[in-house]
Amino acid sequence: MIYSMTGFARLEIKKSWGEAVWEIRSVNQRYLEPFFRLPEAFRSLENSLRDKLRQRLTRGKIECTLRIEHNNQTASALHLNRDWTKQVIQSLQWIKNEAGEGEINLTDILRYPGVVEVPEQDLDAMSLDLLSAFDELLNDFIAMRGREGAKLQAIIQQRLEVINLEVEKVRSQMPSVLQWQRDRLLQRFQEAQLQLEPQRLEQEMVLLAQRIDVEEELDRLQMHVKETTNILQKGGAVGRKLDFMMQELNRESNTLSSKSINAEITASGVELKVLIEQMREQIQNLE
Repeated sequence: MIYSMTGFARLEIKKSWGEAVWEIRSVNQRYLEPFFRLPEAFRSLENSLRDKLRQRLTRGKIECTLRIEHNNQTASALHLNRDWTKQVIQSLQWIKNEAGEGEINLTDILRYPGVVEVPEQDLDAMSLDLLSAFDELLNDFIAMRGREGAKLQAIIQQRLEVINLEVEKVRSQMPSVLQWQRDRLLQRFQEAQLQLEPQRLEQEMVLLAQRIDVEEELDRLQMHVKETTNILQKGGAVGRKLDFMMQELNRESNTLSSKSINAEITASGVELKVLIEQMREQIQNLE
């Protein structure tokens, strides 16, 4: 299975100490870049959370948010860090005096990190509950990325099949294109009243055929399509590999277009470029 780099998951838990809400979301990023929004009392969980993400994810900008509401029973056990609270109030009062305006909101003071503390004996149990919930959240998050990845895989596979059809279409046209070019060259010789020896004429035909021959490009296109399909079927973190394959496909389609002397083959070259670019855009979303 392949995985999208974009995803979202949310989990609510209710315990004796209160309620907590975990949220995790991710967007495209070249590397794994986790970011955490945690209550001050649970900053110590960050390293453990970071390790959990590294063990199961390889790419994406990951934002994890935790919100906690303590119940009434637990709230009675909370206490203020009085010294820190005094410093916060003094700082706010100084800012108010300097600015000459504004009011000090007590609710905002209580929400300030470090003002309200949870007794140490409760933090360990709460941390275990929160880490366990995060594991469940991470499972849901990865499952969603997997579902998105499966949809992207189907889109990319469909484009690969169309590329194969275009390759076969060009291959089937090449004999008639070569014959048309041969007839056109003979007509020009006749119009110019040039009489070439059969051997020399054959040499010119061979050189012309070599210049417009795209058999090698068609073979490589099909090989790249097959390898891309194998990468998709293998699964895992394949984003970088697939991006490289798109570069190779694009290189061959450019060569094919540059050798074209026929409107239909030129149209196929343009179609190949469109298909490859569509796949490249989708692959940017893959882990």
